[in-house]
Amino acid sequence: MKPNDDVCLCFHVPLVKIRTYLAREDPKVASLISECLGAGTGCGWCVPYLKNLHAQHKAHQTPTIEGSFQDYTQGRLAFKISGEREDPAQ
Repeated sequence: MKPNDDVCLCFHVPLVKIRTYLAREDPKVASLISECLGAGTGCGWCVPYLKNLHAQHKAHQTPTIEGSFQDYTQGRLAFKISGEREDPAQ
């Protein structure tokens, strides 16, 4: 994904905002990312991704999500329909 692509699709929180929040606040747990414009508090699709971004940050890596934004949004659409994840980031 690109920095300006939304990770939290419900609240339109882009990857760059989450990266900035992680760098500035250095949250102890991933759930605190919800303080960044409500990320992860909507449908729940992005929660595993937020946990992964948090883990990358704690490992002193640049938080990123592999794959295209198009694939990400398609995964969320399937999740909203079925309620199940096929993505390995769960």
